[in-house]
Amino acid sequence: MRCGCDRGCPVASAASRRVAWASVTAEWTAPAVERADPDHVGAERRALEQWLDYHRGTLLGKCAGLTAGQLKRRAVPPSGLSLLGLVRHLADAERGWFRQCAAGEEVPDLYWTEADPGADLTGIEAASAEADLGTYRREIAAARAAVAGKALDDVVPFRWGGPDRDVRWIYLHMIEEYARHNGHADLIRECIDGVTGD
Repeated sequence: MRCGCDRGCPVASAASRRVAWASVTAEWTAPAVERADPDHVGAERRALEQWLDYHRGTLLGKCAGLTAGQLKRRAVPPSGLSLLGLVRHLADAERGWFRQCAAGEEVPDLYWTEADPGADLTGIEAASAEADLGTYRREIAAARAAVAGKALDDVVPFRWGGPDRDVRWIYLHMIEEYARHNGHADLIRECIDGVTGD
């Protein structure tokens, strides 16, 4: 806002101070997400992909609008789960099942280590929520690309020991994994700010 004078304008300088203060105090929040409903009738592969995307969108929706501090909050004692921990855990699951197992990519785990196998869920104090959400979104894209050329009937070796499994099993397992953890996310989000619903 300007009053028309050339210098020393108290109106203009007050407006400038408000803009500067707003940029300093604005706190990052997780972005909103648009989630598409799966088709009611469709081919198997498309149905699996759409239901998995639906659950991915549900998790992101549970995070939307929350600050980094809220995403780190362990809101359902005595559980140590947080929304950020779930995001990190599922980023590792996306990488592990689709990239490492189904596609055989030699990529390291994101958070899991021999010394701290639960670091995805528990090592959140010093984590950047914004960076971890970005990592999660990139892992989703990489997971899609990793299995784009694979058929559901393709059998892949289970790299951590145990029986081999087909790509269909991996999709179904990931849908189950998300469904379970999105139930946790429902409770955590409601405890943080009262928001409920899908």
